[in-house]
Amino acid sequence: MEVLALTEHMPREQQDLYPEEIDDGYSDTVLLDIFGRYHVEARRLQEIYSSTIKIIVGVEIDWIRPSSQAFIERLLSDFQLELFIGSVHHVHGVPIDYSAELFEEARRLSGGVNERLFEDYFDLQYDMLKALKPPIVGHFDLIRLKSDDPNTSFADMNSTWQKIRRNLTFTANYGGILELNSAALRKGLKEPYPGGEISKLFLALGGRFTISDDSHGVGQVGSHYRELLQFAEAVGIMQITYFEKGEIPDLKTILIGSTTGILVDLWAIKHLCLEINGFKSQTLVH
Repeated sequence: MEVLALTEHMPREQQDLYPEEIDDGYSDTVLLDIFGRYHVEARRLQEIYSSTIKIIVGVEIDWIRPSSQAFIERLLSDFQLELFIGSVHHVHGVPIDYSAELFEEARRLSGGVNERLFEDYFDLQYDMLKALKPPIVGHFDLIRLKSDDPNTSFADMNSTWQKIRRNLTFTANYGGILELNSAALRKGLKEPYPGGEISKLFLALGGRFTISDDSHGVGQVGSHYRELLQFAEAVGIMQITYFEKGEIPDLKTILIGSTTGILVDLWAIKHLCLEINGFKSQTLVH
């Protein structure tokens, strides 16, 4: 393991607590305290292991509504975080990846039509991209997780596909990176986030990728990375980009397939991350 990025979820406002957090008596103040303790521990580990592993301390932000921007910018400033992943988990203020019931509520608020919900999701994502220009864009097509057919093709939905193309073009133009997120495979989907059609389009636009397990516990670290890298090869992704703090960009080569030892190292990594002003690329070759 050479690089490990820690990206705890940002604390949310009181109105955005999940049902289980409400049941456990949590509040927005409690979530902020938990994040503060995460930050202290992450910095402690960063120092302890500085001679053996590069630990990047960051956050996964949650763009819920336009007013999220001020809260996110204050969080990034207060904690001096080294990178952030820009994600959308809510549409119309309703979580879309938590349960089928809440997904259905979000769909109802979009007029009860799947494609309209997809459009609303990608419009909200576009708002986030324009406002924050995140160095890494998290699980780009998360909206499909709880949908009726999570393996559906967006390319068959003209309006939705145009919004996807718009978002990808904007991301590629400012230098943002898409994460190839193996959590989708862990949750039973056929392809990671983003799926093959989106990944191919972003690649054609000159976009770059990092890899992520989106782990929420030790047992999920590196989960399904073998399949993730096989997917990357299959769609033509030959470079994985990640951030190394304080390093000068260079080019390394990872052998895929026959060189199992290097793949084991990759499985152990939480996130291979990029930050716009300092990145490394690793080329995937046979």
